[in-house]
Amino acid sequence: MSLLNFLQKHYFFASAQKVFLVLILFLSVSYNVRAQPGVDHWETVVYDTSTWHYLIPNSNLTSTWVQPGYDDSSWQQAIGGFGYGDGDDSTVIGTTLSVFLRKKFQITDISAIESAILHVDYDDGFVAYINGVEIARSNLDNIQYPAFDQPSLGLHEASLYRGLEPDGIMIDNDWLTSFLVEGENTLAVQVHNANTTSSDLTARVFLSLGITNASTDYGTVPNWFSGPLIFESSDLPIVVINTNNLSILDDTRIVVDMGIIDNGEGIRNNLTDPYNGYEGKISIEKRGESSQMFPKRSYSLETQTDLGENNNVSLLGMPVENDWILYAPYSDKSMMRNVLAFNLAVKMGRYASRTRYCEVVINNDYRGVYVLMEKIKRDSNRVDIAKLTTLDVSGDELTGGYILRVDKIDANDYPAWLSVPQPQLPGEWSIAFQYYDPKGDELENVQQQYIKKFIYDFESVLSGKDFNNIVSGYAAYIGEKSFVDFMMISEVSKNVDTYIFSTYMYKEKDSNGGKLKMGPLWDYNLAFGNVDYHENSEIAPGWMYNDSYRMYWFRRLMSDPNFANRFQCRWTDLRADLLSDQSIITTIDSLATELAEAQQRNFKRWKILGNYIWPNQFVGNSFQEEIDFLKQWTLERLAWMDVNLNKPCGAIITGINDEQMHNIDVYPNPSNQEFRIIGLPPGEKVALIIYDQTGRVIKTDSFIGGEYLWRGDNNAGAKVGAGIYLMKFVSGNKIISTVKLLKTE
Repeated sequence: MSLLNFLQKHYFFASAQKVFLVLILFLSVSYNVRAQPGVDHWETVVYDTSTWHYLIPNSNLTSTWVQPGYDDSSWQQAIGGFGYGDGDDSTVIGTTLSVFLRKKFQITDISAIESAILHVDYDDGFVAYINGVEIARSNLDNIQYPAFDQPSLGLHEASLYRGLEPDGIMIDNDWLTSFLVEGENTLAVQVHNANTTSSDLTARVFLSLGITNASTDYGTVPNWFSGPLIFESSDLPIVVINTNNLSILDDTRIVVDMGIIDNGEGIRNNLTDPYNGYEGKISIEKRGESSQMFPKRSYSLETQTDLGENNNVSLLGMPVENDWILYAPYSDKSMMRNVLAFNLAVKMGRYASRTRYCEVVINNDYRGVYVLMEKIKRDSNRVDIAKLTTLDVSGDELTGGYILRVDKIDANDYPAWLSVPQPQLPGEWSIAFQYYDPKGDELENVQQQYIKKFIYDFESVLSGKDFNNIVSGYAAYIGEKSFVDFMMISEVSKNVDTYIFSTYMYKEKDSNGGKLKMGPLWDYNLAFGNVDYHENSEIAPGWMYNDSYRMYWFRRLMSDPNFANRFQCRWTDLRADLLSDQSIITTIDSLATELAEAQQRNFKRWKILGNYIWPNQFVGNSFQEEIDFLKQWTLERLAWMDVNLNKPCGAIITGINDEQMHNIDVYPNPSNQEFRIIGLPPGEKVALIIYDQTGRVIKTDSFIGGEYLWRGDNNAGAKVGAGIYLMKFVSGNKIISTVKLLKTE
């Protein structure tokens, strides 16, 4: 697949690939997760193939069009559903941004109705009303009556023609009886397209009723109809969210209530149990980019006090904080690829978001298995770097810490800059760096310019002819082992997003080392074989870092024999332990055991097993088949890497890196007079080279092991005045330690 096709498919969502964007906005109470003891059976009162009045509007209608008494005699009548005739429409209509529908239906005995479910199979957004009351909305702004020419918020692909059940919105008895009447009722629906050039539009509507007795006043339910899922308890923690009839939006947070039921390991959690893991306010919004195409939505949330202030709490045993993610595994039917990647990173000694499986209920709607995760941010228990404030505009305080992200440009949330190093390597892509934490609008201009220059300088060195010089090359800028470990998990998992999207890095303050380090990991749902395009359609072969459109950093680093050898040595060590076949299988089996019960409910709620969900490479008919494929794919990938990493682990000429061979220290630091050097290897001759911030050597010295008292004005070279310096300790051909030195007046 060409690069253009890759980006169209993965980023721009080309219409040829029917990728759908779902933004379900629940304005009603959805699937009742507790038992409905009064429901005897379900019947359907409105079908997509009923006769509907419909209008292709060319101007706005008055709001009365949703009311029962509205005169729709001038509208056309036809059998539903409506669309462009692409195989799932009974009535073909012309190109339009919207179609308005009205259907009258009769209710015989309202006392016999416990609840109702509205199913809408649509492309691309809709709003539905019964007797003038809005009951459901998806993929449209929260304007009370969307204009006729209002495009949907994005793409959404119809479900029924693909063998999937359309998403249903349940209306419980208390709300239903507030607007439903015996006799004649009116269902009104407006369906909107994403744009006038869209290749398809679909509007298929069903209304079904939960009947409390044996009467049969209406029709049989469609053959795909499964009814509400009864959810009462779990062996996983339960997260319950009540939006108080507000809609969870994208990019705009709303304040709602959340409770967590977590009775502890081995103790069952019941939906009727008191909230003991959390009970209080949160602000919440939808999250994700390509994942927004799925009806099972992920969310960003912040725990708050009743006054709207940050509420730092521990959730499900994780360290205290206020920013969290509820990740919704959907296309990854193993539901563990992110968790597996993060698990590996932690075992390799890297920070990755802590994770806990849970089951989620929103407005009484059982939403399935989720992963509660820590949001990536600066924190002593997350990315442990110095806090950068708007006052840190000079000296050592300016130098860190910064968290950056390489991703699609998002000018609103995360301003970015394109880095073009000098010289630029042939075929090299400009990389979009986002100011992630702090965000760009939280940084002073001098701070933005500092981190931009640091990245520019690093890339310029990396692109230069002496890029692998152990003193002045790339190693002066990066924590090499963090790059190796990031590459290791990216390559083992063959993550299609790696080195191009969702790629994080952070820069420490100079007094804390000053290095740029890779991580934390993020978005590994399209890894471990869960991709059917580009080179990932093959199970094992190929290095991700070799792709010409990904960040060139890693190709350049791997062209250095020393870095490649470090990667080889790390592989040899990990393959004998953490990345052994047995270790991988044990980890996957452990996660599968944890999910054994809950996955059954999840796949009853989301009937996707046996169905292709973009971009599945493999479609299993059961959860176990999905797990078996994950194991098989991973073992084949490891075997391929064994063959292609078969060189012996040789001696490493150590550059400046975060894995110091000797713990040499200088104190007090900072100081304006003398410094004590400790930790010099006994009996070894050690050279000291001091560089200023421009990389110029300003002083040298030498020692024979032991401990020394050192002044900035002794021995040869220029006097070391006030400023920030880099001290390199060299023994033979190895830099055995580096220390950032801060000298005051």
